[in-house]
Amino acid sequence: MDQDEGYLLDNRQAEAGTRFDALSALFDASTFRHLASAGVAEGWRCWEVGAGGPSVAAWLRERVGPGGRVLATDIDVSWTGAAATEGVEVLQHDIGRDAPPPGPFDLVHAGLVLVHVTERDAALRAMIHALRPGGLLLVEDADPALQPLICPDEHGPEQERANRLRTGFRELLRQRGADLSYGRRLPRLLREAGLVDVEADAYFPITSPACDVLEAATVRQVRDGLVAAGLATDEEIDGHLAAVEAGRLDLATSPMISAWGRRPTGDGSQAADPPHPSR
Repeated sequence: MDQDEGYLLDNRQAEAGTRFDALSALFDASTFRHLASAGVAEGWRCWEVGAGGPSVAAWLRERVGPGGRVLATDIDVSWTGAAATEGVEVLQHDIGRDAPPPGPFDLVHAGLVLVHVTERDAALRAMIHALRPGGLLLVEDADPALQPLICPDEHGPEQERANRLRTGFRELLRQRGADLSYGRRLPRLLREAGLVDVEADAYFPITSPACDVLEAATVRQVRDGLVAAGLATDEEIDGHLAAVEAGRLDLATSPMISAWGRRPTGDGSQAADPPHPSR
């Protein structure tokens, strides 16, 4: 099958807002832990790349205060616009193709972005270029190939069906240019790009009400694509959604790999500010 154009999980679809809320419930605590450990504080200039929903930009605004700056960008700002308050600028921007916005920034953060961007190498270079010397880059991306099952406890036919549908979803992502094993490579890629003090960790829930909400919204969003590609039938999808909504499945997510590093200072020494996150 030929590779299709465009982002599979289009922000303009009605389910996008539900997905953003569920992703926020699942992963914001981990993201905020990393950002807090990074020492984000009054006066910092922060760029939130591929913001999607408003939650991370709003958290950053509270931390940087009136003397700081938060720029939230996305290729489609349909849902990000809710973050546009005093101290937060929202800008439509394609991280894979557009020049980085004027900086430099003390912090650049991208969550669940690069795995979907075909021009991910250029996007990573753009984010690093936008950092001030000593500034911190935090990239968080899923690695669906590292843990491919949505039901790790595949003990019955409903769980087997859920995992078959998840395989179909990954195939649709692959056709759109997603790199399903990108997350695990982030530490090496950050080092090869010249960042220092590179570290990483991973987090994924294996049972949560938010996992159920996320799965139902995702399946509804890609339903037509699954059926059109012959990856699932309407009957299979209806049965799966009924099992999800009845709470009969223990649903997991792909591991979220968080990797961070600092841009070296111009003289080759390592700046003490900002510190990097700790586990």
